[in-house]
Parts: sequence; C-alpha cells; structure tokens
Amino acid sequence: MRSSIRTAAFLLLGAMALVAADSRTCWTERKLGKATEADACFAELTRSNSALDRAEGLWGQGAFEAANVSFREALTRDPSSLEARVRWGRLFLERSNPREAQQLFQEVLKVDEKHAGALLGMALVSAEGFSSKAEELAGQAAAADPSLLEAQELLARLALERNRLDEARAIGRKAVAMKPGEALDAMAVLAAADWLEDKPVSEWESNALKINPKYGEFYGIAARIFILHRRYKEAIALYEKALKLDPENWRDRSELGVNLMRLGKDAEAKQNLEAAYNAGFRDAATVNTLRLIDSYSRFDLIRKGNTVLRLSKKESELLRIYVQAELDRAIAAFDKKYRMKLSEPFQLELYPDHEDFAVRTMGLPGLGALGVAFGDTVAMDSPSARPPGEFHWASTMWHELSHVYVLKLTDHKVPRWFTEGISVHEETQVSKEWGDRLDPPILKAVREKTLLPVAELDKGFQQPESPSQVLVSYFQAGRIVDYIVETWGWEKVLSMIADFKKMRPTAEVVQAELGMPAAEFDKKFQAWLNAQTGKMANDFGEWEKKMPGLVKAAQAKDWPTVLADGPAVRDLYPEYVGKMSAYELLANAYAGSKQPEKAIDELWRYARKGGRDPGVLKRLASMLAEANREKEAADVLARLNYIYPLDTGLHEKLGGLYAKLGDKRGAITEFRALVAMKPGDLAGAHLQLAKAYRANHQLKEATDQVYLALEVAPGYKEAQKVLLELTAANP
Repeated sequence: MRSSIRTAAFLLLGAMALVAADSRTCWTERKLGKATEADACFAELTRSNSALDRAEGLWGQGAFEAANVSFREALTRDPSSLEARVRWGRLFLERSNPREAQQLFQEVLKVDEKHAGALLGMALVSAEGFSSKAEELAGQAAAADPSLLEAQELLARLALERNRLDEARAIGRKAVAMKPGEALDAMAVLAAADWLEDKPVSEWESNALKINPKYGEFYGIAARIFILHRRYKEAIALYEKALKLDPENWRDRSELGVNLMRLGKDAEAKQNLEAAYNAGFRDAATVNTLRLIDSYSRFDLIRKGNTVLRLSKKESELLRIYVQAELDRAIAAFDKKYRMKLSEPFQLELYPDHEDFAVRTMGLPGLGALGVAFGDTVAMDSPSARPPGEFHWASTMWHELSHVYVLKLTDHKVPRWFTEGISVHEETQVSKEWGDRLDPPILKAVREKTLLPVAELDKGFQQPESPSQVLVSYFQAGRIVDYIVETWGWEKVLSMIADFKKMRPTAEVVQAELGMPAAEFDKKFQAWLNAQTGKMANDFGEWEKKMPGLVKAAQAKDWPTVLADGPAVRDLYPEYVGKMSAYELLANAYAGSKQPEKAIDELWRYARKGGRDPGVLKRLASMLAEANREKEAADVLARLNYIYPLDTGLHEKLGGLYAKLGDKRGAITEFRALVAMKPGDLAGAHLQLAKAYRANHQLKEATDQVYLALEVAPGYKEAQKVLLELTAANP
C-alpha cells in the first residue's frame, strides 16, 4: 500500500513537471548561463507527449536529426501548426539551411502575414544574405509583437553593421530596457559600437558578463560586426575571447578559422576549422574552407622581397612572369602616391577555379566577383577562371592593392564607398582602357537620377536593393573620386583618408574638406556627371532600338546599310564594347568593302575604348602587321597579356614582333612565356628563347636554352647550328 502511494505520488510529480516545462524557459536559462537548469529543462521536454516539445528538447540536447524527425511528426499530427513551422525553420537556419527555413517561414506568412515569429525568421534569412529587406522584415516583426526582444536586437545589430552607430545605440538601449536581465545580444551590439569607436572599455561588457559570465557569444556577435567593417584583426581577438568563455561554440571556432585564413594564418585556421568539423559543425563555410586549405598543396608560394604569390602549379610558371612584374610596378606607384610602404609581407593569391575564390570570400557582402582585399592578403580570380575576354586581371589587381593601402592608412575605418571609389579611380589612372565600362544599369540610373546621396552611398554596397545597385554604386563611387581629384586634386583625397581614420562621418568630411554640405556636393557632382554621361544615358533607348537592325544588316552582309547607319548607332553608346559591338560590325563592313585602313581605324577605336575580346584584338594585330605597322600590332597584342595570357599563339606572335622591332627584353619575356606554356613544339620554343637571349648578349642563358631544345629533340639541326655559333662566340 505504502509503495503504491509512493509510486502514484512520483507519477503525479512527473506529470506536473512535464506540464511545467516550457521551451522558452529552457532556451532563456541556457542563454543566461544556467546550464544545469537548462539541461534538466530540455531533458523534461524530450519526455513530453507533444512532438513539438520533444523536438525542442532534442534540439536543446544537440540531437539535431532526432529533433528534425520530431518537428516533422508535430506537423503530421497538426498540419495547421504555425508555431511548429516557425520553430522548425529556426532549427534549419541554425544548421545553415536557409532555403528550407525560408520555405517554412513563407508557409506561415501565407496563413498569417503578421506572424511575428515568421517575420523575424525571414529577417534573419535576409540578414544572412546581406539583403536590404532584413531591416524592413525585422521592423515588421517588432511591430507585430512589440515585446519580441530578438527583433529589437536584430534591428540594433543591422543598424551597427550599416555603420549607423547612433541608431544602433538607441535601438539597443530600447531592447535592454525591455528585458534588462535577458538582452545580452543587445548589450553585445552596444559594446561593439563602443569598440568600433576605439573606446577600450564598455560598460555593456561588464553588464552582460555579470548576467552570464560564460556567454562567449557576446564577443562572437561583436566579432561578426567587426568583420563586416573589415577589421579582421580585431575580430579575431574577439573570437578568441569568445572561445575562452565557451570553447565549444563551434560556430565561433569555425568563423575564427575562416578569418585566420583571411590573414594568411593557414595552420591556425586549419586547426580551428578541423576542431569544429570533428565536433559535428559542418556548415558550408567550414567544409569548403577545409577543402580549399587541402588544395593548397597544388599551389606554389613564390617569394620575392616583401611579397608572396600563391599561384596554381599548373599555371604558376607562366603567370609569375606577368603578375610579379605588375605587382612590383603597382607597389612602387602606390608607395609614392600614398606616401607609405607596406611594412608586413603582402600576399597575392590567384585562383584558377572561381569556386575556390568564392570560398575564400565567403560571408562578406557586396563584393565584386573578381577580387577581395583582407588587409595584407588579396585573393582574386586567375585569368583562367573566366572565359577569355571577360576579365582584366591587372585592373583587378591594382584595384585590390589600392584597398590594401587605404585600409592600412585608416586602420580599416574607411567607409566602404570611399575605398571602393578610390580603387575604381586607380584602375583608370593606370590606363583609360582599364576599369569597367558604362553598363546599361548605370546608364539607367544616371538617366532616372536614382544615384544615392554621397552620405548614404554605403547602402549601395552593404544593403543593396538589387544586384545592379552594387554595380551602380561602384561606378558612382569611382566617379565621385574622379570628380574630387579633378576639382580639388589628389591631396584632398589624402586629407579625406586621414579624416576617415578618425571615424568622421561622410557628411562631416565632405563639409570639412570640400567646403560645402553633402547635399550641395551631390548637386555639383550630378551636374559634372551629367556633362560627361547624360547624353549617352538619354540616347541609350535609341541605341537599343537601332542596334538590332544594324546587327541584322551585318549578318546579311549588307555592308552599305552598316556603313550608312553604323557610325551614328556607335556614337549613341560609344562605351559598348561587348559582343557584336558597332565597332566590330563597322570593321567587318569596311573590310568587306575593301577598305582595310578604315577597318583598322574602327578596331583601334574598339581597343582604346577598352574592348577585351581576344579574337577581335588579335584580328586587329594581324591587320596592322599586314600593313607593316608592327609597333602598333605589338601594342595591341601586349594588351592581351593583361586580359588572357594563357595563349601560346599570343606569346609566339608577340615575341616575334618584339624580336623584329629590336625590343630584346620584350622578346625574352614572351618566349619565356611560350616555354612556360609547354607548347606542342617545345624544342622550337626553347630555340626562339635562345635566340632572344643571344640578341641581348646573354650567351650563357642562350646556350642553356639550346641544350634544352636538344634534350627535347636531339636531332634538331637548327638548334645544333645555333649551339656551334654560340660555342664559337663564347669558347
């Protein structure tokens, strides 16, 4: 009897405990550092009759697959449950599956468009993708449920990521006032705002750690904000603090690894990434970055002075010839222009597989798809990563190297728009043919006057409304710097760099350095820009109407029509040098009408406007050579070394032209490149290089190359003859 009473009492207490268990309480206890209470709470949930509660309990215990099964069971039992969909979506989001998460949130919003949890979930998905919609969605979630702390914390973080410090502080304090004992993430945002302004001590750090002394994520949140401000070294220090408090925060450990790699610390990066991977944290960034590190065995590290090149072994012998020379030239120019020298070793990495480059830059918003600067390291596509003609590697390298100098001069505190503007400006300072052309989205923005005010231009990079807005913002930023240099001189740019190092806002710097309010600057800049591009922007619609007819006439070889209409169509949009440009169509028409000189003139216009199609440029070079204009032919072909140097025919032809013109060093460079590409006639390539060395009186090098030719083809009579001549000249 006594035993049965005791059993009944035990069962009653257990039932009461199950009723009392609540998933929100469990998660709150965990966040506040009450590990024992949280573990017990989640354990209770796993014994619940509710599949949804069991899912939460299993999730809290780290049994993610089992939690996934229980969430599915919960929806099978109650297909109308919005809460189950939202919570399942949050599990997917935590496990780096935003696509599945978004689908579940959208299903909820179809039923209840003001569901705060689903709106918050969508905001978090958008924030991960750096979408401008994140703030709007978080605002809607906060409006739908004013007591939703997480929505306020997200709004504060997003404002700080966008460099709106005052707004971030206001929202963060509001969140803390809502729940002073729980708003740890808001406190992290407030502390990060202080640290971004170089305030070493923040009251919010001590406040948060009093609540939960083991809350390492406090520093993880701040670290992610610092990364978006490109302050990688400080972010790494914050991750290290986070992991001291919570060594098993595998997300933070993985992100520490990724950022160590960005600074060239590959061994430390691999150690942290492998620890996260072995603990079961296997998101895309962790897995792909480890694969990339493993692939480094297939790369060469080439050291020269204070620089390091990381080049794929399959193309390093060729690319080092051009990349090292161009890097040396750029560093010499920037040392003088920016009045500083790179004190730490600088590493330039070129990736022949664009996906490897994408992994290298994972987790950063608003990036061009060609290169990225991390401080003392620049990663970019190799020319082989893209179809010939789509990529000007040298222009990209100068762009990214400019970032290195400006970031160092400002301690990484420069606004995104200004450093991008300087880099775009620098591309065309090397050559007017470099840099990007005026694409249709840019012309549309100029025509419709949708360019952002200078004080808000960072939005175009950090929270673009569309992919085209990023493109337009690059253009606008570059032209603003062009305008400043043209009107006030380069010294003014250096003064602005110094101001931005002090974290002065754009509007304040414009007023101080350019002597006018930002709004007045916008008007003057717009007038200057319209004088340069307004007509082209207004004529673009007419070009769109007339271009198809010109293409049709060219395809039909109706040369009289092309010659009659082509010049006017070309001049409506002279920046267009893409496929089937008016320049190329007119050149075809002139050639078809037996007017080769006019065809050459038209193709020269194409080249000088920045046309990059290797086929078109090689055609121009051939026509120039046939017209005995070898120097111009060589000038045209030399452009291709900056665009697509992986072409044996290019180096053989250009080397021959240089030899004929008496450019001995040029001939040596091109025949070295030809040998590096291992052409079909490798013996012949060695012999051509030998002759180039002999012409430059480098007899030892010439002899070495002849021997290499004879190793490939022992019976090569011309090589034997040259060897005898060299031996006679240099016994």
